[in-house]
Amino acid sequence: MSKILILTGDAAETLEVFYPYHRLQEAGFEVHIGAPEARKLQFVVHDFVDGFDTYTEKLGHTWPADVAFADVDPADYVAIVVPGGRAPEYIRNNEDAKRIVRHFFETDAPVAATCHGPLLLAAAGVLHGRTSSAYPELAVDVETAGGVFENGGGVVDGKLVTARAWPDNGTWMKAFLEVLEAAGVRAGGELAAASAG
Repeated sequence: MSKILILTGDAAETLEVFYPYHRLQEAGFEVHIGAPEARKLQFVVHDFVDGFDTYTEKLGHTWPADVAFADVDPADYVAIVVPGGRAPEYIRNNEDAKRIVRHFFETDAPVAATCHGPLLLAAAGVLHGRTSSAYPELAVDVETAGGVFENGGGVVDGKLVTARAWPDNGTWMKAFLEVLEAAGVRAGGELAAASAG
């Protein structure tokens, strides 16, 4: 079964981790969660309140990470997903997280990122000349990294698929699954055998 890696950590946005995690499993992929350490992570819920200038944050679900970034061989995975929340603010300083991201851009493999996730892509130096969405207040970060910001829910630039935040989850993952299919990336296992027959 083909494997996809989600790069995240504590304070990731619950919906931006779990939606791709379960949607990609549903499509037949084996999905692993990578983090600075292989331990239980605490996710958060970001929401919007009328009259409040930015989002609010509450504790969300917990979930175990399968693998530490340092132990990841990127060649074991066919694609990566970078959710948002506050996790990207600190995992972007992790050299192994940046190493993993660079591998996927160097090999022109599928990458999905949403909300604050493009902060990790910017830190890895892979956004130069690329079009990327992100949480709209991060337009300056995309542009400072040499990218072109597009305010959209399923922005596709080659094999990079980006979105603004969890309200875009359906559009984001639909576009990512289409990119995976166009790139010939299949889940494998029984699902691929059944569809081939």
